[in-house]
Amino acid sequence: MFSKQTYIQRRQELKSKVGSGLILFLGNEESGMNYRDNVYPFRQDSTFLYYFGLDFASIHAVIDIDNDQEIIFGDELTLDDIVWTGPKEPLHEKAAKAGITHVKSLSAVSGYLHDVSSRKQNIHFLPPYRGEHSLKLLDWLNISPAEAQAKASVSLIKAVVSMRSYKSAEEVAEIEKAVDTSVEMHLEFMRITRPGMTEKEVAGKLQSIAIGQGGDLSYPVILTVNGEILHTHTRDLVMQDGQMSLCDAGAETAMRYCGDLTRTIPTGKRFTTIQKEMYEIVLNAQESAVAACKPGILFIDVHTLAATKLLEGLKQVGVIKGDPAEAVAHDVHTLFFQCGLGHMMGLDVHDMENLGEQYVGYTEDLKKGTTFGWKSLRLGRALEPGFVVTVEPGLYLIPTLIDRWKAENKLSQFIDYNELEKLRDFTGVRIEDDVLITENGSRVLGKELVKSVEGVEGMR
Repeated sequence: MFSKQTYIQRRQELKSKVGSGLILFLGNEESGMNYRDNVYPFRQDSTFLYYFGLDFASIHAVIDIDNDQEIIFGDELTLDDIVWTGPKEPLHEKAAKAGITHVKSLSAVSGYLHDVSSRKQNIHFLPPYRGEHSLKLLDWLNISPAEAQAKASVSLIKAVVSMRSYKSAEEVAEIEKAVDTSVEMHLEFMRITRPGMTEKEVAGKLQSIAIGQGGDLSYPVILTVNGEILHTHTRDLVMQDGQMSLCDAGAETAMRYCGDLTRTIPTGKRFTTIQKEMYEIVLNAQESAVAACKPGILFIDVHTLAATKLLEGLKQVGVIKGDPAEAVAHDVHTLFFQCGLGHMMGLDVHDMENLGEQYVGYTEDLKKGTTFGWKSLRLGRALEPGFVVTVEPGLYLIPTLIDRWKAENKLSQFIDYNELEKLRDFTGVRIEDDVLITENGSRVLGKELVKSVEGVEGMR
């Protein structure tokens, strides 16, 4: 945890922003994998962590703004619990570390909230993303699961986003710790990957590094020779010489702050000629995008810049015709770059995604796109000091997509389908770094992680 004062100040600011009513924070529960007592690794709700710092199951909290009261609801360990877990710090002592002096039993939540509802006091809550959250809202507030998303408090969402978007110095230090561990994972990926190994074999070794540093993965490892599949988690293939291996992996610290990096390497010792050409196209786009990240710059414009750089490179290899910037204006890049350039990162690897991308990544004046390619851009708003964002352009040659566009002869004024056909089995390349927006520009977080062709091949 951070200092008690950090959490007190965060809650005080939140109360000021929301203004009135009662704020309900739903903590997470243990979740059984195949029976109740064999549970998945526990992960606390990130917004609960941000305001209370308490990372254990079966606790909830309220901030009663109108009556200036803050309460943690949870139960002390019973003797039966202690037999299995050993003695642990009492709940009231843990709560005190977050600056909370009022602790009530878990069974008191329902009656407490029913009483609040009877007084017609406004109750704010965030959009639920777990089934048990929806059931609790039904029990406590008589809000059906079908209504829960629509009845979530917009004023609370906006207040949380306005705070969590800006990372404090202590948060940046924690994120950088996660990125440093993520760098170690990727260096190991570069060192050990060899033809004949399975994707899963390498991925398992990377997870052990994250766990060994006191945390775990910030998301399931994407490690694949099918780099054109954006978020594959299958990892059951044997890697072959002549292929490329893409690794998208990040660590989460014990305090739940995240790292998120991607590198693409030759499975063997060297890139082939076309692999090198395509890799350097992506690298140029990535470095250009990182350099463009500055306060006041719309991230959607950085995305457009990266897309233009990708098409400039594809023009050099004969796949694209005409003016690359005009081609981007016609969405030609979405044949090769279907996802967004990046996203916010912090306590969530896609920071605050459950609060809604329009609230997190866009503004009242800048709306999230709805068309293919653009609808996957999670962040478009102007960058500000304190933001931590990922920058991750890629080239993805998806045969099914190519076949569909080719059958329609779509945008053929910009695309040479005969040349493109030579690349249909190329797969994909992605390169990703984590970037802090500073007062005057930006900096890449974490220890240096090689990404030049020479640097990557030097690790092989």
